[in-house]
Amino acid sequence: MSEPRTVALVTLGCARNEVDSEELAGRLAADGWQLVDDAAAADVAVVNTCGFVEAAKKDSVDALLEANDLKAHGRTQAVVAVGCMAERYGKELAEALPEADGVLGFDDYANISDRLQTILSGGIHASHTPRDRRKLLPISPSDRQAASEVALPGHAQAAPEPASAPQDLPEDLPEGLAPASGPRAPLRRRLDDSPVASVKLASGCDRRCSFCAIPSFRGSFISRRPSDVLGETRWLAEQGVKEIMLVSENNTSYGKDLGDIRLLETLLPELAAVDGIERVRVSYLQPAEMRPGLIDVLTSTPKVAPYFDLSFQHSAPGVLRAMRRFGDTEHFLELLETIRSKAPEAGVRSNFIVGFPGESEADLEELERFLGAARLDAIGVFGYSDEEGTEAAGYADKLDEDVVAERLARVSRLAEELTAQRAEERLGSTVHVLVESVDEEEGAVGRAAHQAPETDGQVVLTSQEGLAPGTFAAAKVVDTEGVDLVAEPLGTTEEARR
Repeated sequence: MSEPRTVALVTLGCARNEVDSEELAGRLAADGWQLVDDAAAADVAVVNTCGFVEAAKKDSVDALLEANDLKAHGRTQAVVAVGCMAERYGKELAEALPEADGVLGFDDYANISDRLQTILSGGIHASHTPRDRRKLLPISPSDRQAASEVALPGHAQAAPEPASAPQDLPEDLPEGLAPASGPRAPLRRRLDDSPVASVKLASGCDRRCSFCAIPSFRGSFISRRPSDVLGETRWLAEQGVKEIMLVSENNTSYGKDLGDIRLLETLLPELAAVDGIERVRVSYLQPAEMRPGLIDVLTSTPKVAPYFDLSFQHSAPGVLRAMRRFGDTEHFLELLETIRSKAPEAGVRSNFIVGFPGESEADLEELERFLGAARLDAIGVFGYSDEEGTEAAGYADKLDEDVVAERLARVSRLAEELTAQRAEERLGSTVHVLVESVDEEEGAVGRAAHQAPETDGQVVLTSQEGLAPGTFAAAKVVDTEGVDLVAEPLGTTEEARR
């Protein structure tokens, strides 16, 4: 009997890419491939690339080159690029990077096993020709659910089980959207044993921010059905997951193509009620689309984290209009005040772009004024750079690179100071920490409700007694280290409740 084919998935970029990699892993495992962690131990190394900004694209190319080096002295026979960069550039990437044995787009995901087998056998699968994926779906969101031929990474489900439809779907779900048969298992295989997992809520984006190319290669916005999201969450809970993070390019638009823009408000309590799930977190929220009802659900539903990942990007109105975005300092501060009036300890994070074409010194000072008043828990700052295919790439009034770099350093320093101050405001408070690792040297480390994975800091617990990955502990904050908190455990959450 021949040895099973082995494959390693190397994932770069955001949590959405992580979900896509686990879908690919599920497809490959279902077809008999053996998944391995180390690319050097794999017949094929599949690199799930990021195509968002220049730095991310460089990281993707470096990862492909590193994987290619394994072919000279390891088991690896082929290196294949998938993901956003592969989808965005296709043949162009294949020509520029001959070290990659294959460049596969999203349309290849459904046949990933056959594609890899062809490449492994020495055959050639032609790299795809990139196309604007916004044009693949109907303009009207209400017509998109019927477009089943369009590849949507992270949406895949196995065949439905013969059973009646789930009884816990929202009662007002538009007619015809509930499945006729039973719940479907996700076509997904976990690639780690973390107690946290992302669940894709939707794909694509209908917004047309002038600096962003993502819609062109991720496509227009399309929601997953609530039954699929619920089914995947139940499956993850069975795998030991305690916290799910809902991801997409824009979660505040969820449901608009299903006939109900308020569907997220209905779905969140359903997800929080899934047996085994202790925390539900929502990421990627658009400030201009925040609704009073959504704020209410996010701040008052048990097990739903009062966490707001708000995409502000700037606060000077002139810069925001050039970005094709809405809002200003005062409206953003009013939104934050509304949130904190309902949940004073709510976590808020955001990203900002400095050095945008036409940004004046007064605009930058306006952004600094907003940051000083906003009390954000985590701040990401990026210097503007042209992205091909975007409206902003053609703007006049570009700032010199050294000016952009200076502004980036200036606002980054401010952000570091402000987020450290915000962490200090939590001294003496009680936080509920999901323990993610326990190590003899580093102790027990986890995250509170205001901290998302990898982006928002962590909580270091002063004792690890009785704690294990996946447990929740109530803890009193006794110190800070930048954005990180140091906390003294008060016992597990259940013990603290007693």
